[in-house]
Amino acid sequence: MAAKLAKQCFGLIVGNRGFFPDELAREGHEFMSGLLKKLGHGVVALTPKDTKFGSVETWDDAKKCAELFKKNREKIDGVIVTLPNFGDERGVADTLKMAGLGVPVLIHAWDDDAKKMTIKHRRDSFCGKMSACNNLVQYGIDFSLTSRHTMDPTAPEFKDEIAWFAAVCRVVKGLRHCRVGALGARPAAFNTVRYSEKILEEYGISVETLDLSEVFGRAAKMADANAKVKEQLAKIKGYTATNGVPNEALLKMAKLAIVINDWMEKAELDITAVQCWTSMEEFYGVVPCTAMSMLSDQLRSSACEVDVCGAVGMHALALASGSPSFLLDWNNNYGSDPDKCVGFHCSNLPKSCFQHMKMDYQEIIAGSVGKQNAFGTVVGRIKAAPMTYLRPSTVDNEGIVAAYMGEGRFTDDPLDTFGGYGVAEIPDLQGLLEYICQNGFEHHVAVNHSRSARAVYEALENYLGWDVYLHEG
Repeated sequence: MAAKLAKQCFGLIVGNRGFFPDELAREGHEFMSGLLKKLGHGVVALTPKDTKFGSVETWDDAKKCAELFKKNREKIDGVIVTLPNFGDERGVADTLKMAGLGVPVLIHAWDDDAKKMTIKHRRDSFCGKMSACNNLVQYGIDFSLTSRHTMDPTAPEFKDEIAWFAAVCRVVKGLRHCRVGALGARPAAFNTVRYSEKILEEYGISVETLDLSEVFGRAAKMADANAKVKEQLAKIKGYTATNGVPNEALLKMAKLAIVINDWMEKAELDITAVQCWTSMEEFYGVVPCTAMSMLSDQLRSSACEVDVCGAVGMHALALASGSPSFLLDWNNNYGSDPDKCVGFHCSNLPKSCFQHMKMDYQEIIAGSVGKQNAFGTVVGRIKAAPMTYLRPSTVDNEGIVAAYMGEGRFTDDPLDTFGGYGVAEIPDLQGLLEYICQNGFEHHVAVNHSRSARAVYEALENYLGWDVYLHEG
């Protein structure tokens, strides 16, 4: 499923400079504010009653705009600076410095028309953008650039640019205030998913823990005939085919889902990372995959093996794209093709990522805990589609969050196996695998059926301060 993306509220700064045509500033304000509203976004901007054409040029203009932004601090997700003429470089920088919003900033310069280069029409925004950026660098203010140095805002591709910047804002805001639920202890066999809560907290990501004993205890108190249990059971059966799955396992899954949902609501959690291997099966009697799959399908990403950093990666991709993310193992080579591999998990993948799916038992873990304790996994083939991948990790000895990311695609190449699986094609896959191994990244990777690398990279590297490698092949 693709969610309806939340619209952003943008602070709008229209730059102006007195000895350039004022009329251009008037046109710029009217068009840009109108475009943003037409696209469904909120706009906070000066009006012609506040300053000349609602633009920012002087120190007094900057003070008025900064005060307006501060009053709307809780609403503004990002700031768009548009330069319909050269613009006043200090006016833009002073406004942002005094407002102190700490949100993403997009710098946009208008195209000149080669047929209108007289003193009445020439914009010089091409040059003015450099001066504005120079001042922002001097002031220590982070900012983003459009894909081209100047862009015609009336062109269709400029709408894509606004959508890209909106995605950047969603990722920045979502991760700076992210709350992760870590359900259970890290499985002893998975040193790979160790992480630092303290480092994540430095970047605004908080972790709330819950012991599996509390989960099992809360579930045990629910009667099979409980109305909430019946309702959740119906949701599970409506979500995926359950033919051949014992009713006892379905009831356990329904109760588990209720416990997790109630915990997430009470603790105000955005995402979760859940212990599975093998306490859940031995002492509760199901794998938690279907409950986790349903959460991820609702954009409440859920990662297994208490892979908190993996869940954060899933969340970043979902924030950017508005579509569900999933966690995979980089698992197998695909024949002799150096740029293809098999992505696999047991699995808890969201429904929307599959060509087809059903509930079944987890074949790997059943060998040690018994088939009767391993029902609840969601299995099927991942559909062929473009994809973006991301792996964050805390680097404890450096006190940072590092990540790698890039784009590729899932193919329809033939493959017959179990679990949740697909064939992925990545440009220069061998170079990527070498980077993963040499830098000690985990075998887990967050994946999303979208092309959102540009937005996610901009958010993580430029605004959140992560150390990100963008693999472009």
